[in-house]
Amino acid sequence: MSKLRWLLLVLFAAWNMQGKAQNLAFQSGEKISYVVFYNVMGIYVNAGNATFSASRRSYENNDVFHLVGEGVTNTRYDWIFKVRDRYESYFDTQRMQPLKFVRNVHEGDYKKYEEVTFDHHNRVATTTKGVVKVPHAVQDVISSLYFARNLDFSKLRPGDKVPFSMYLDNEVHNMHIRYMGKERIKTRYGTFRAIKLKPLLLKGETFNGGEDMTIWVTDDANHIPVRIESPLTVGSVKVDLMGYQNLKHPFTALESKR
Repeated sequence: MSKLRWLLLVLFAAWNMQGKAQNLAFQSGEKISYVVFYNVMGIYVNAGNATFSASRRSYENNDVFHLVGEGVTNTRYDWIFKVRDRYESYFDTQRMQPLKFVRNVHEGDYKKYEEVTFDHHNRVATTTKGVVKVPHAVQDVISSLYFARNLDFSKLRPGDKVPFSMYLDNEVHNMHIRYMGKERIKTRYGTFRAIKLKPLLLKGETFNGGEDMTIWVTDDANHIPVRIESPLTVGSVKVDLMGYQNLKHPFTALESKR
């Protein structure tokens, strides 16, 4: 890719991160639910559930979306590996930037609670561990998902990457989303016209890192994920849309429901 095209994509990403509220792919009251299937030795089991919701509220005199992502394992599998995760982002509706991030996770024997506040004017993030310099338009784990939904994929060609910065664990990570084109995808909910994406993952205890994960989002104005697939350090995972409420736009990408 030429340096000029890379620069244009960077500017394109920055523009979308600062888009106006009336152009959003989501609205207050939206709730999306998923079932998480874990595959080991070729057998998929219903391992848990995940939900994402958005509500409008005021935070320190700012109009924000309160974005919440929650994940839980089925109680019958808690003896193997118990997950009770909750992530929150207070997302400025005009600048499309997080003002506060809350992470409250319980994964097996690991527990962590963290609050992060962002000062975008001075470009710093503050936690109980100190202050970290952050770049312009930095995102957190939850806000980055909603940022990605607002990208204008019509401006991309298969293979193009949209770069962005994400704050996690007192560090700033240079991330990207790779656009892979369009295709039909059959899920447990139904068959969709979809946009295929590959996000860059951080290497950790669960994921191998790199572009191993694939996400299919609806090829309509909502851009909600309908299928996620990824290998894990042990086995693999598949996440399918199972329900939705109060989408902002008509759900036109659904071709047929099972």
